[in-house]
Amino acid sequence: MAFTTFATLILELTLTRIFSVVFFYHFAFLAISIALFGLGAGGVFYYVVAGWAGNVYWKLGGLAMLNSLAVIFALVFLLGVREPTGATLAMVFFASALPFFFSGAVVSVAVSEAIRRVGTVYFFDLLGAAAGCLALVPFLNRFGGPNTVLAASVLFAVSAAIWFHRAGSLSGRVGAVVLALLFVALIVYNGKQHLIDIRYAKGQPLPREIFVQWNSFSRIGLVHPPYDYGIVIDADAATSIATFDLEHLSPSQRYNLLYQGPGIPYVLRPAAKTLIIGPGGGWDVARALTSGSKDVTAVEINPIIARTIMQDRFPDLSHRLYFRPDVHVVIEDGRSFVRRSHEKYQVLQATLVDTWAATAAGAFALSENNLYTTDAFRDYLSHLTDDGLMVFTRWGFQPPRESLRLVSLAIDSLEQLGETQPWKHVIVVREDAEKLAGFGAQDTVIVFRKPLAGDDLGRISAALAEAPQLQLVYLPNERPKNEFGRLLEAPDPEVFWKNYAFDVSPVDDDRPFFFYTVQPRDLWAFVKKGGDAADAKVNRAVPVLFELLGVSLLATVVVLALPPLLLGTRLPVQKGERSFLLYFVCIGAGYILIQVALIQKFVLFLGHPTYALTVIIFSMLLSSGVGSYLSARWMGQAGNSRLLATLVGVAATVSALALLATPLNEVGVGWPLPVKMLVTACVIAPAGFLMGIPFPTGLSQLDSRFPRAVRWAWALNAAASVLGSAGAIFLAIYIGLRATMLVGAALYLAAGAVQWAQRKAMPTAHAGAEVSL
Repeated sequence: MAFTTFATLILELTLTRIFSVVFFYHFAFLAISIALFGLGAGGVFYYVVAGWAGNVYWKLGGLAMLNSLAVIFALVFLLGVREPTGATLAMVFFASALPFFFSGAVVSVAVSEAIRRVGTVYFFDLLGAAAGCLALVPFLNRFGGPNTVLAASVLFAVSAAIWFHRAGSLSGRVGAVVLALLFVALIVYNGKQHLIDIRYAKGQPLPREIFVQWNSFSRIGLVHPPYDYGIVIDADAATSIATFDLEHLSPSQRYNLLYQGPGIPYVLRPAAKTLIIGPGGGWDVARALTSGSKDVTAVEINPIIARTIMQDRFPDLSHRLYFRPDVHVVIEDGRSFVRRSHEKYQVLQATLVDTWAATAAGAFALSENNLYTTDAFRDYLSHLTDDGLMVFTRWGFQPPRESLRLVSLAIDSLEQLGETQPWKHVIVVREDAEKLAGFGAQDTVIVFRKPLAGDDLGRISAALAEAPQLQLVYLPNERPKNEFGRLLEAPDPEVFWKNYAFDVSPVDDDRPFFFYTVQPRDLWAFVKKGGDAADAKVNRAVPVLFELLGVSLLATVVVLALPPLLLGTRLPVQKGERSFLLYFVCIGAGYILIQVALIQKFVLFLGHPTYALTVIIFSMLLSSGVGSYLSARWMGQAGNSRLLATLVGVAATVSALALLATPLNEVGVGWPLPVKMLVTACVIAPAGFLMGIPFPTGLSQLDSRFPRAVRWAWALNAAASVLGSAGAIFLAIYIGLRATMLVGAALYLAAGAVQWAQRKAMPTAHAGAEVSL
C-alpha cells in the first residue's frame, strides 16, 4: 500500500511540472483533478475486480504491473500532444488518469479486504504519500520531469513484486522484478539519449538547447539564438544573459544600459546601494554597476539560473558578473529576503519577474504573485532610505493593466505608511511604445519613498531628453490626463477601480492574484470571446480554467456513472443512505480546499513554494495518517457523538489556522528555516490529525449500516475532490485564501450536520449496532 501511494503522489506532482512546461502553467492544477478522478474511478472499479477469480494478492500484483505500464503509455501520449484544446484536452485528461485509475483500484481492494482495520490501512496509505512528498524534490532535481515519471513506474513494479510475494507466485514476483529493472535501465538510457522527452511546448517545437536542467518548480534551458544567450524558463519566459565586459564598456553599451526603462533609476540615483529581485541573466546588475554602484544584492529564487548557469557552468558568458566582489548573490524568494533583511536601499528593483511557471504544488503557489501585493509594497517601501525608490517594469498594454495595478498598489501602500499625496511619489515611463497595440511595450513604474523634489524632476526630464525612445507617461508636475493621471489624482480611487475596463484594484497577500485583471462583471463575456492579443498569457487562465472545470464536471459525471454502468447499482434509495453519502461529498471537497489554501498561505512564511508544498502536504498526510491509525481508539464506545466532536474540531482548528497564518508570518519573519518548518508542521498537525479520522470512521459506519452504498461513497468522495480542486482556485481568486479555508471548514460542519441528522433518524437497533462497532 505504501509503495503504491508513494509512487502515485510522485506521479501526480510531477505531472503538474510537465503540464506547466508542455502547455501553460494554468494547466498544472489539472493534474490534481486527473489524479483524484482516476483514484475515484479506480475505487469504484474494485467491485469489478472483486468478482474476478483468484487470490486477492495475485489480483493486486496484476493491477500494479498494469499500472507501471500505464504510466509509460500516459507519459508518451502526453509528450506527443502539442496543445490541448477541446477533444484533445479531454483525451489528455483521461489518458493521464489511467495510472491513477489502477492506483485507485489497488487502494480500494486493500481497504475493502481490511475494512475492519481500515484505520491501519489508511495510515499506510497516507504514510506512503507523505514519503512521496519528501522524495519529490530530490527526484526532480536529480532525474528531471520525464525520468521522475519513469521512476514512478519502477515503484509500481516494486509494489507488484511485493503483492506477488504475498500471493506466493514466484513467476509473478520474478516478472515484476524484471519489469522494474527494465524501467531502471530505461531511466539511465533516457537520461543520456532523451528518448522520452519534451519535444513540443506551448504548441511549438523546442529550440535547440545547449543546457537543460529541472528542479521542483522549473525547467531551465539555455539557448543561443542569433544574438544573445537566453535562459528559458519552462519553455516560455526568458531572460537573456548580460554579456558586457563592464571594465571596457563602449559609449553605446553604457547608453543602452542606462537609458532603457529599467536603467532610468540609476540615472536618478547613480552609485546607489541596490537590491535586485529576480536578476536572472544579470541585466539589472550590470545597469547598477555601470552607474557606479559598489553594493548590489541580487536575490534570485532559482538556483539553476544564479548558481548553475551564471556561476558554475557558463560564468564566462557574463564575464563572471556574479563573482564580482560588489555583487552579493542570494538564493531565496525576494519577498522573504526583504522581510528578514534589516538593510535599507536606495534602489529596489524587479524587472519582468514572471516565470509563468507552476510549482510542484499544482499551480496554486505561484511565487511571483507574492511580490506584487499591497503588503509586499509596504515591505519594500519600509526598506528604502528617505531618498530611495523602488522600480518595477511590467508589460505595457492599451488600456494599461499590469502597470496601472502597480500604481494602485503604490497608492494603497503609501497611504498605509502615512503618505497622503501618492501622486507626488510616482513616475511612469514607457519603452517600445509602438508595440503597445500588440505585445512587447514595457512600462517602468518608479515609486519614491518621499515626494519627488525639484532636483529629481529635473533629472528625469534631462534623462528623457537624452532617450527619445522612452515616452513619459506620468510625471507629477505635468499631471497628464491619461489613465495613470486619472487614477493618481482621483478623489476616490475605489470609483476609478470599479468603473475601469479591467480589474486593477490593489491585491493583498490573502488574494495575491496580481496578473488576473478580468472584472467580475465581464467574466462570462471574456470566456465566450476570449481576450485580445495582450491577454494571450495574462488572462489566459480564465477560459482555460472554465475549460478545465468543464472537463472536471465531465469526469465527475463519469465517476458517478461507473457504479450503475459497471455494477448495475443505482443510487441507494433506502432511507438515510443518500443523506449519509452527502457526508463523503463534504469531507472530500473540504479537505482539498483546505490543503490548496494552506499551501499558498505558507509560501511567504517558509520563503519558497517548494518548501510550502513539501511541509504542508507532508504534515497533512502524516498527521492525517496518524489520525486514521488511531481513529478506532479515538471513537471508542462513544461512536457518533465523538465523530461529531471531531468534525467540529476540524472546523475550529482550520478556522484558527485561517486567522493565525498572517500573524504567524509577521512574528516568524526572522526565524531560521528549520524552525519555520517545525512550527508549520506543529500548527498544521492538530487539524491534520482530526481530518484523518472522518473518512475511515464514516466508511466503517456506512459498511455496517448500508454496505451496498460503500461503492457510492468512494465515487462521491472522489467526485467532490475533483470539483474541489478545480473550484479552489476560483474561490481563492474571488474571495481570498482565508475565506477559501473557512469554506473548507464549513464543509466539515456540514458533514457534522449530516452525522447529527443520521443520529436523530437512526433506529434503536442500528444505534446499538453502532455502539458495538
